[in-house]
Parts: sequence; structure tokens; C-alpha cells
Amino acid sequence: MPLTKIRWLWLRNPLKRGTDVAESWLLLVTGVLIAVLAPATGVVAAGVVSHTAEQQSRASVPVSAVLTEDAPTVIGVDSPGGTAGRVHATVRWTARDGTVRTGVTAVPPGLRAGDRTTARVDRHGSLLTDPVTPEDAVVQSIAVGIVAASTTGLLLIGADKAGVVLLNHRRYTQWEKDWAEADAQRRHRQP
Repeated sequence: MPLTKIRWLWLRNPLKRGTDVAESWLLLVTGVLIAVLAPATGVVAAGVVSHTAEQQSRASVPVSAVLTEDAPTVIGVDSPGGTAGRVHATVRWTARDGTVRTGVTAVPPGLRAGDRTTARVDRHGSLLTDPVTPEDAVVQSIAVGIVAASTTGLLLIGADKAGVVLLNHRRYTQWEKDWAEADAQRRHRQP
């Protein structure tokens, strides 16, 4: 159906009105914008998420930590939930200033108390609960890119539909005017 509407741009037809041409142009422009802007928005959004994850990774420092409790063996058993094949467990590490600290962070499932693991701390020495892994960053980038592209496409389709509603309103007003003129002419001709 949309292709027949776009054909109105090139067809010569005495019934073609300005609103028909405007609707055809609106559909054509919307299609082009969706084809160009939706993917571009997705790529930009994915790049922003990837860049943010990269900055967080650069800003955090790996530290050697020891588990103070057994890590759950099944993802999602702990109350906060697991992330990207990891579970939350309490670990102990030594800060830069030499103090021993404890905190909860994501670790591989199945580790036992006393096992060594790598935790990440921010520039202030605070333990990161769910540090972003490279795999997480890729998945998040793809997901955000798809959502951003889809949202852009839906917004453009919504704008097209709103434009069609306005054009239809104008078209119906013009039809009413034309019918009123035709009715007046018909009444004028009748005795």
C-alpha cells in the first residue's frame, strides 16, 4: 500500500490534491530517515555504552582478593542475583593504604572460602560490586544499539502517522468545502 502512495508523486491525475502529494512526500522522507537515522542512532548509542564501559574498566584497578565465604554454585542463588555467569560473594583484600577491607563483588560461581580471585576497585579504593566485563560491554552495547535504533524508527513512524492525521484533517475540511460549493451550485440551478 505505501508504494502506491509514493507513486502519487509521479502520476498525473486530475483527482490528485496537494494533500495527496504531501502525504506521498511525507512517506518517502520518513522511509529515508528511518533507513538512515535509525541505524546511525543505534551505532552512536552502542558506541557511547562501549566507551563508558571502557572508561570504567580503565578507571578501575584489579586487586587480589580472598573469598571469606563459599560462593553460590548456581547463578542467581544469592539475593542480589548473578551477572554474566558470575555470582556475588564476600571477599577480603588489602587496600593501597595497607588496611584490610571486605566487601561483596561478582565472582565466578563455585569458588570456596579461602580461594583467590581478582576483584576490581575504583580510584577511591571502593570495591566495585558488578564490574563490567568485556563480554558484558559487548552485550550491553548491542542491546542499547538495538533499542535506540528501534526507538528512533518508532518515533519516525509516529511522526509520519501524526502528519497523516493532520493531512487527513485538512483533506476532509477541503472535501466539506468542495461538497458545500457543489451543493450550493446544485441548489442554484434548481427552480
